[in-house]
Amino acid sequence: MSEKLGKIEHHLFEQLIYNKCGHQREEVIEGAQFGVDVSVIDLPGGMALALTSDPLSLIPSLGLQESAWLSVHLMANDMATTGHAPMYGQFVLNLPSSFSKSDFKIYWEYIHKFCSEIKIAITGGHTGFIEGQHSTIAGGGTFITVAPKNKILVSKSAESGNAILVTKTCALSSSAILAMSFPSTVKNKAGMEIYQHACNSFYHTSSLQDALTAVGENNDHLNVTAMHDVTEGGVLGAIYELAVASGNGAVIYNNKLPIAEVQAEICNIFSIDPRYCIGAGSMIITCKKEASDEVIARLAKRNIPCVEVGELCEKKDGITLIENEKKTDLRYTEEDPYWAAFFSASKKGWK
Repeated sequence: MSEKLGKIEHHLFEQLIYNKCGHQREEVIEGAQFGVDVSVIDLPGGMALALTSDPLSLIPSLGLQESAWLSVHLMANDMATTGHAPMYGQFVLNLPSSFSKSDFKIYWEYIHKFCSEIKIAITGGHTGFIEGQHSTIAGGGTFITVAPKNKILVSKSAESGNAILVTKTCALSSSAILAMSFPSTVKNKAGMEIYQHACNSFYHTSSLQDALTAVGENNDHLNVTAMHDVTEGGVLGAIYELAVASGNGAVIYNNKLPIAEVQAEICNIFSIDPRYCIGAGSMIITCKKEASDEVIARLAKRNIPCVEVGELCEKKDGITLIENEKKTDLRYTEEDPYWAAFFSASKKGWK
């Protein structure tokens, strides 16, 4: 089908999946869509059910605890875009036959721990050991939450004229994983301090608190219109996806994009552009223009950095990036450069 690593390309999703999603049920408010993190199903009494699914990580070079963290929090990040925390979780584990029961015990205890910390009840799934399974993907999971229908946000709800905010920094998760996977290389090329900061940033790859802080404890900050998790394609890719999903254009100011020194250093070592790298832990937030400073201040009180990087506009105006006072169409990359960088470093024998 495709030689591209990572998620299926947009055009293939539209061609092969979008209009082939089984029986159409009227209670499905939001189904499978490009740039939308969750599906939403109408329930009686003004409530709705939100669901999101993602692969589960099992990355030996990171460790069992870190893999469990990614397995839980990458899904939680998607659910966070609704403005609500996940409540229930299903896990399907297809583990390597060589994966020892003692290692599985450690991995699962961390899954349990991280779910417990954010109040997710694990309600079922499937666990098996598969011959020939050598992937860093250990299966898949689904998180579910129930909330008032009128208080569930989706990325397609963003509006023209909204400010675009970005929390934390570009390339947060990709830089942390690269540093932890190739520690000797990063220490030699960037120094011990950068390496330590990059490793420490790994546990900042949850954006759940970002989202819950933005909307407020009771989802009462109605000036927030939409959110989108930063995954493959990085901050710029996430903004592009949100604009497309909501039927808008966008103007992004390159000099306002947050790229912290640590992330810039790591990306430089691996020759990748931090603006387009997997950035789990950062959240794209759109809000009414007049509420931008208020949302940023609310996040600052929780020590979550956030900056305004642009605004949504009419679809006819396109999705553009202003860089060095030049306005160009935003390049949307189908393949995140992180994947090629990781496998290239492995092939080179980087340690």
